[in-house]
Amino acid sequence: MSTFPPRECGIATFTKDLTTAMDKKFSPGIKSKILAMNKNAVNIYNYPDDVLFQLNDEDIQEYIDTAKKINENSAIKLVNIQHEFGIYGRKQGKHLIHFVEALNKPMVITLHSVVPNPNDNRKRIIQSISKKALCIIVMNKLAIEILRNDYGIDNDIAVIPHGIHPVEFNSITKEKIKMGYKDKIILSSFGLIRKGKGFEYVIEALPEVIKKFPNLLYLIVGETHPLVRKKSGEAYRNFLEKKIKELGLQKHVKFYNKYLKLNELISYLKATDIYISPSLNPNQITSGTISYAMGCSKVVVSTPILHAKDAITPERGILVEFENPKSFADAIIKLLSNPLLRMEMEKNAYAYSRHMVWPSVAESYMNIFKRYI
Repeated sequence: MSTFPPRECGIATFTKDLTTAMDKKFSPGIKSKILAMNKNAVNIYNYPDDVLFQLNDEDIQEYIDTAKKINENSAIKLVNIQHEFGIYGRKQGKHLIHFVEALNKPMVITLHSVVPNPNDNRKRIIQSISKKALCIIVMNKLAIEILRNDYGIDNDIAVIPHGIHPVEFNSITKEKIKMGYKDKIILSSFGLIRKGKGFEYVIEALPEVIKKFPNLLYLIVGETHPLVRKKSGEAYRNFLEKKIKELGLQKHVKFYNKYLKLNELISYLKATDIYISPSLNPNQITSGTISYAMGCSKVVVSTPILHAKDAITPERGILVEFENPKSFADAIIKLLSNPLLRMEMEKNAYAYSRHMVWPSVAESYMNIFKRYI
C-alpha cells in the first residue's frame, strides 16, 4: 500500500524498487501487488498490471471497502503499508486508520518518517495504525528509541535500511567525459525541489570556494515537487535563480529541471566529486538521496539531520551546521584541497553502503514477512 509510479513521489520510487527486487529475488514463488494511493481522485495514472487496487486518499469509504476486498482475496497473504504522513489524506493521513481497522490480513508497516516530539495528531495516528501491526520497519536505528519513548510503541521493530541500486566503484573521469564535464569539479544535490531543502546556503557558500577552485560547477538536479508547484508555482526555484544572479554564479550553478529516471540519476552521481545534502529539517530520519550518493561512492557533506548523524561519520563525510554558508564552504574546500582524504572517504562510504543494496533489502523484508504469514 503506497504511492506508485508513474506518480512522481519518493515513496512511489521506493516501493517500485522494493517490489521489483523482491519479485526478482523470490520468483516465481512471490508476486507483489500494489494498492496505489491517488491524490483526491484528480490525477489519473496509467498504472502497470502490478497495481491491483487504486484508492482516493480523501474517500474514507474507499479505505474501508478496499480493506474488505483485500480480506476476501485468498491470494493476498500479507499487507505492507509504506507510511508517510502526506499520502493518506488530510490531517496528516488520519484516513489510514479506517483502512487498518477494517483489515484482517497480517500487516507490516514501514515508517518513512519518525518525528521526535510529535504533535498530538501525529502521535495518535502512529499509535492507532500500529495497534494491529505485527511489525514496524524503520530505516534508522535512532527511530527505535524515538518510537519507544515519544510514541509509546511496544511493537516488534526491525531496522532495514533504505535500498540502493548496486553500482560499481566508479571512475569519475569516465562519467564526466560522457556528460561533457571533463574539466569541471562537480558538486551535486538531487530530489524534488521545495522550500526547506536549504540549497540557498550552499549557493551562498560558493563564492568563497570558487576563489580557490574556479572550475567548480554545482548541479541542482530535480523538478519542483508537484504539490508545491500546484500551490506555489516555481517561487522557490525563482528565489534561488535570483540569488545565483546576484552573486554572479550563473556559470557555476545549473538546474536540471526533471524528475530523474534511475539511469540518469546514477550518471549524475557517478560524475559528482562531492554530494551535498543541505536539508533544513533536523528530524528527517530517512534520506534516500544520501543513501544513493554513498552507494555511488560519494563523499557526502550534509547538515546534521537524523539520517546523516547516523550514517555519516568523519571517515565517510562531513556534517555541517544548518543555515551556515561558511560551514559548507569550509567543508567543501577541505575535501577539494585533499584528494587523498576524499578518496579514503569514498572507499569508506562505498563499503558502508554494501548492506543497503536492493537484493539484501528485499531478503530482509521477506524474512520479516515469512515470520508473520
